[in-house]
Amino acid sequence: MSDSKRLAGEKAIEFVEDGSIVGVGTGSTVAYFIDALARIRGRIEGAVSSSEQSTARLKQHGIPVIDLNAAGPLPLYVDGADECDPHKHLIKGGGAALTREKIIAQASQRFVCIIDPAKRVPVLGRFPLPVEVIPMARSMVAREIVELTAGQPVWRENVVTDNGNWVLDVHGLEITDPVALEQRLNQIPGIVSVGLFARRPADVVIVGGEPPLVL
Repeated sequence: MSDSKRLAGEKAIEFVEDGSIVGVGTGSTVAYFIDALARIRGRIEGAVSSSEQSTARLKQHGIPVIDLNAAGPLPLYVDGADECDPHKHLIKGGGAALTREKIIAQASQRFVCIIDPAKRVPVLGRFPLPVEVIPMARSMVAREIVELTAGQPVWRENVVTDNGNWVLDVHGLEITDPVALEQRLNQIPGIVSVGLFARRPADVVIVGGEPPLVL
């Protein structure tokens, strides 16, 4: 499995433009991408990072980390996923960085998702759907999610996001219309971000050891 992740991370380097600022996601597969990016760090201006974890790894490799407000629109964002369906809709947030990941994905012209083969699914929902919530709204949001989806939200205890919020993981879903579900959940007060990347899906999915799937 680690070999598939490494192959996916290294393949994504082919999408990096010289002189650009690269959006960088979070997770074990992205770590391989960061390591590969370090080998060409002289060709890029720097990176925008989606988490403190990735920021630390980038800085360790001597790659400048730039604030998104200063960077402006990005040509490329590279990140992993917890699940990917045939339409390149994703579930993300297993590492609790979903909000910053979603912001950078939205700010990027091309979103390249790097995964190992186990992350490919016919229908999203086997992996519990992460939802970042304002702490005071946790119980209220959980009740609203049960009513809306019939899924079972579970508080990811002892986890605080880089934004100071909490995460609910919604179990028991079969997400046949991820765009609609993402839009409905976004309307619930107290939800900061939903780990469905469907309104802004991946443009390219690289599965380690397989040809890239291009939208």
